[in-house]
Order: sequence, then C-alpha cells, then structure tokens
Amino acid sequence: MERRTFMKLAGAAALSFEAARPAIAQGKATVRWWYHYDNPQNTPASLVAKFEAENPDIKIQAEPIPWGGGTDYINRIFSALVAGNQPDCAMVRLSYLSRFSQMKALEPLDGFLASWKGRSDISDDVWTINRSPDGKQYYMPLHYVVIYLYYRQDLLQQAGLQPPKSFDDFLTAAKALTKDGIYGYGMRGGAGCHDNWGPFVLGGGASFDKGGMVTEKALAANRWFVDLAVKHKVAPPSAPTDAFRQIVDAFKAGRTGMAIHHIGSVAEIVGALGDKVSAVPVPRGPDGRGWTYFGDESNAIFAGSKNKEAAFRWISFLSSAENNAEQAKLSGQLPITISDAKSWTVHPKRFVEASDASLPIAKPLPDHVKTPDFVGRVLPTNLQRALTGGMSPDDLMKAVEQTFHG
Repeated sequence: MERRTFMKLAGAAALSFEAARPAIAQGKATVRWWYHYDNPQNTPASLVAKFEAENPDIKIQAEPIPWGGGTDYINRIFSALVAGNQPDCAMVRLSYLSRFSQMKALEPLDGFLASWKGRSDISDDVWTINRSPDGKQYYMPLHYVVIYLYYRQDLLQQAGLQPPKSFDDFLTAAKALTKDGIYGYGMRGGAGCHDNWGPFVLGGGASFDKGGMVTEKALAANRWFVDLAVKHKVAPPSAPTDAFRQIVDAFKAGRTGMAIHHIGSVAEIVGALGDKVSAVPVPRGPDGRGWTYFGDESNAIFAGSKNKEAAFRWISFLSSAENNAEQAKLSGQLPITISDAKSWTVHPKRFVEASDASLPIAKPLPDHVKTPDFVGRVLPTNLQRALTGGMSPDDLMKAVEQTFHG
C-alpha cells in the first residue's frame, strides 16, 4: 500500500522546477524510493536532507532493499508490483525492462525530460542505451560500472607473468598462483555468477541469439570455464556457492590471486591490499573477441505512483551535477553526468582506466523478459550443479538456451 502524508499549504504555490517544474497539488507529497548499495552501511540521508530543503513540499522515504546478488532485490520489486504495494520509484537495470514493459509497470519520462535542463549533462550514448524498444525513455540514468579483472600484481611479478590478456594467459596465471594455500582465481558460482561466467562463455563465442548457447564454440567455452574449477582446480572448493561477499573477502584476505568484479569494490580491496592490487580488462577469447558486463543503474517511476511529478523531481535531482557525484560515492560506482566525470577523483586512477579500457567489449544483459530468471535462478542453480558434478556443462548450456528460446 502506498504511504502518503498530506499537509495543507496555506496559499503556497508549488516551487519552480528549474525552467519548467511540474506543480504538485496542495499538500506535501511523500515519495517512496527503493535503493541498494553494495555497502549496506552507506546511506543517502545527506542527499535526502538537501533535496527536502530545496523542495519543502516533498518528503523522501528512502528504503534500502537487500541486493542479494540481484535476486533478492528484483524479486522484491516484482512481488511488490503484483501485490500493488510498489514504491513510487526505484533503482532499476536494463535487464528488467522487458518484464516491466510486459507488466506495463513504468511511467514514460519523455514529458518530464523535455523540459529538464540536466538532460544534456548525460551523454547521448547513455540515453540511447537506456531507450526502450518502443522509443520511449522509462529510465533516468544514475551511475554505472564495468566488470574487469582484479589481480595481485605482486604475486604475478613473483611468478614472472604479465596481467592476462587472453584465456590461455589467464589459465597460465591461475595455475601459477595456485599454491601455498592460495587459489589462482576466486570464481563466483553463486548469486550474481553471470559477472564471471559471461566474460569466458559469452566472450568465448556463446550468444543469447536463438541457438547461440548450443553451438560447438559456445559449448566448448562453457566447458573451459567449468574446468577451471573441476579439472584445473584453480578456484576454491567453495566456488559453487560463492557470491559477491565471498569472492571479495577471499581476495582481500589473500586466499585468491585474481577476482572478477568492478570498481564498486575497489575501496575495500585497496584498503586491504594497497598497491599489491591492480586491474585490467577481462581476458579475450581465442578469436580475439571479448565480452564484459556493463553494469547500468537507473531510476524509474512506477505507473501506479500517485506522486509522479514529485518522484521525477527526486530522481532528476540524483542525476544532476554534484548530486550525482555524491550518489556515485555512496554506490561506489562511476557518475553518469559528464561534468562530474571530468572531476572524478574518488577511485584510484588505475581502476578508472581499467573501467574505461573495458568499454569497447562491455554490454548489458539482454532486454528480455526471461533475463531476471536467468540471472536469479537458471544460471546460478545450473552452474552450481555443473561445478559439483550434478550435471554436465553442456546440459547447463541447454538449460540457458531453453530459458530464452524454449
């Protein structure tokens, strides 16, 4: 059930929203916003306070929702939509868009964006990536990351190796680093495992096109990935169930020599390892192609909201210069605004450069109604089975193909 608080404003007109700010009818609107940060201790309280001071006719009710590798968060959103108690707006990703569209769950933002001056501070490329197939804009871009490879540069130097650029380089490095209680690669086989599976399987020749998961090249790439743990044993025994927290903690503690994640974890990793750690783009496949995950994050307004104008003020505030930089600091990700990106010094330069160098092979997951189920259930469940001998790697790929194409 939506929660709204109404207080009469005696003769007060609505505040202007830049050049053309939508008026809110008499009363004080409460906007419920769902969000998540990798570090659950981070809070947007200062941004909320600043916004409410600038917009005294609006109260923001910011509600943190556990991420849970993405599964918990998106399941909460869809469950709330079915039950009719969704928030006014929430952080969302491109991989949810088809399912939202099928449910007619989102409010188009085009009318609001037409008069929003901050639009030009977000690149045309980003707007294009976030545009719906029906030509409308339902998403307000917020921040982004690109998945790359963390590596212990001190351990690679001791082994006489360079950071891996190819799959063969990666396997060589992982084998060399697997010794004395250290595993070469902290594989993520649990929640969020598409981050790790994708660079090697999609980068090795698989695709989400019909038949793209069951070609010989695709099957071989997936076998190669599974064999990192099963045959070569360069990943910890806990790999089948390891999720974000486990792979980051193991890497920080020196139990693994390489890990795949993004700049959102750099603060705690550098805090633990200092100059011993660096990053490069994920390795490329035998044919030179590559794939890595473009981790988009936006805000959207739900069609059932009774406070759409107020919700737009809030989400556009978060995607405006200076505010967006503060928001990106909380998320640990990179700002979406051009102006804030130019002055960004939050992350060490080598990790920003690794993110930038990864963009040529970076792609979002497919905008398909089955993508949330692929991320949250199909891939982690079947990859765990493949890693523990409960199914063959080829059957894993058949399950993915079945999910998208029947």
